[in-house]
Amino acid sequence: MWLYILASQKNGTLYVGVTNSLSKRVDEHRDGRGSEFARRYRVMRLVYAEAFADPSEAIAHEKRMKHWRRAWKIALIERANPNWNDLYRPPISIEPASPAIPCRRSLSRRPSCSSPGSAIRLFGSTCPAPRS
Repeated sequence: MWLYILASQKNGTLYVGVTNSLSKRVDEHRDGRGSEFARRYRVMRLVYAEAFADPSEAIAHEKRMKHWRRAWKIALIERANPNWNDLYRPPISIEPASPAIPCRRSLSRRPSCSSPGSAIRLFGSTCPAPRS
């Protein structure tokens, strides 16, 4: 079970929640289906997450945290994530290859991804998709 905090921006609006599937819940928030509050105030940046083995403990901590002062929540976020970076990384996406981005796959015989078609993009590196 996960306790999480979303923010609209650094020092912006905060949302505290609990879920058993963090990636699914963050996707719901970003699609506008997570909560009315988060949708209205555009609270979509995952800035804090904490795992709990016991769901009742996670829910109890969420309820306590919702009564915390804002400054306490900000201090918690800044201890774990001082730059308020978005901690959520969406799954790998399939995009067309770009000749301007070199291929970083060491097993590739081609020096660059200059062939048209699909490519797999993972954290900035682009390489040709496997051929079928």
